[in-house]
Amino acid sequence: MENLDEIRYQKALKRVKEVRGFYTHLVVFIVINSMILIVNYQGLEPKESFFQFGVFSTFLCWGVGLLAHGLGVFAPSIVLTKDWEERKIKELMEKEKSNKWE
Repeated sequence: MENLDEIRYQKALKRVKEVRGFYTHLVVFIVINSMILIVNYQGLEPKESFFQFGVFSTFLCWGVGLLAHGLGVFAPSIVLTKDWEERKIKELMEKEKSNKWE
């Protein structure tokens, strides 16, 4: 029973680190991109448009990475539920068990 509790604890700890990592990434994304936008806005020449690709390129490219990170952290728990995970583990264990005797 103690081993099962340890396994659950390790899974929970891993999950917490994944979620914390995503939120850290999000905060850094917001802070850095805000500073970039402010610097770009302050550096505009008179009558120069703020809405240029160069101004938003970091935001857009990094945003794609942030989206991928978020999907990697949160999508599996939405799409692949805990029940699915347990069934898959049992299936793979049974397959491994049957392959040993063949």
